[in-house]
Amino acid sequence: MDGLIKGCQLLNISKKITKIVGNTNATYDLIKDGDKVLVGFSGGKDSLTLIHTLKRMQGKVPFKFEFKAVTITYGMGEQVEFLANHCKEFGIEHEIINTEIFDISKEKIRENSSFCSFVSRMRRGYLYTYALENGFNKVALGHHLDDAIESFFMNFFYNGSMRSMPPLYKATNGLVVIRPLIFCRERQLRAFATSNEIRVVGDEGCPAMRMDIKMPHARESTKEMLAKLELENPDIFVSMKSAFSHLHTHTFFDKDKLNY
Repeated sequence: MDGLIKGCQLLNISKKITKIVGNTNATYDLIKDGDKVLVGFSGGKDSLTLIHTLKRMQGKVPFKFEFKAVTITYGMGEQVEFLANHCKEFGIEHEIINTEIFDISKEKIRENSSFCSFVSRMRRGYLYTYALENGFNKVALGHHLDDAIESFFMNFFYNGSMRSMPPLYKATNGLVVIRPLIFCRERQLRAFATSNEIRVVGDEGCPAMRMDIKMPHARESTKEMLAKLELENPDIFVSMKSAFSHLHTHTFFDKDKLNY
């Protein structure tokens, strides 16, 4: 394990995670010299791993970049001060932005709409607005490989489209959105939080837990399907990761992409 400096103390982070993120950054130029990156920091295992990996990068890469962690609350009386204390302890710039997303969602969401998608879009909107108003040129999110592959199958099965989560893209507002952990496995991020005994925000932080609504089943059933497939074929995520970089679009039914 490599040591990650927090003040004068050390926090363990695996060489595998840092190597994966380093290779991803080198391949896609996610973070470059002079970048000012805003990190969506929910306090879950994924965003915790992300802020500590970026903190380590700052001391290793041959260029300078800034980043700040921002926690967007839903307005449910969440107790997130411990996240501010955690960031202060580790020398990570952090801010909490309190919103009324929870109350707004109860009034605005349409019947039979996805509650999770609605509040996620609202939170992303607050994150983008803060970035634009405070001079950030990039927004970093903590999505990992499991997220990307689950999203692919969810779109495939339920939306009739073939799409996933790219390592980076430019939003319509001009911000570049990056996913430094996109090639990490979820279990690696869980191990990071567990091995360091870090307090994390779990499902209790989800607004849906306080609403009398039908919980979304698509992601959970997709997770279960992939877990069963991985038991049968331990290399399935390796194969899927490779497949996402080797797209033969002319072999499908899009008339504009046929080779004839």
